[in-house]
Amino acid sequence: MSGARSGPARYAIRVDPMFGWLFLVLGAGARHDFVEVGADALWVQLGWLFRARIPRVAIIAATHHADMVGGWGAHGWNGRWLVNGSSKGIIELDLSPRQGARLMGFWPLRLRTLYLSLTDPDGFLSAMGRTSPP
Repeated sequence: MSGARSGPARYAIRVDPMFGWLFLVLGAGARHDFVEVGADALWVQLGWLFRARIPRVAIIAATHHADMVGGWGAHGWNGRWLVNGSSKGIIELDLSPRQGARLMGFWPLRLRTLYLSLTDPDGFLSAMGRTSPP
């Protein structure tokens, strides 16, 4: 991202090429999978599968996370959720207080930690005012 910009900055959720077709079949995909960084809040969307609006004041830490392996999509338990299409480019958001989200449009969740796979994790952390590791 370069130059002055008005409005929220948008970061794509990373989806490995071999899973791109599956995300499209599920109604997700590049146009519908993103994290938007606004002045006051983040908007996280994985198609219709996962959506959250998180006030920036509720994000107490935003850091790189060791790349994870496992499933792809939106999954988690007990406040810890992973929204990904890849096991690379993972960032971790620690939240306080817990924040609301929706799974499949209707299932309410309470997030305390959110992991996201992003195509530009460094750019995202910079937009959040965090620095990348050395």
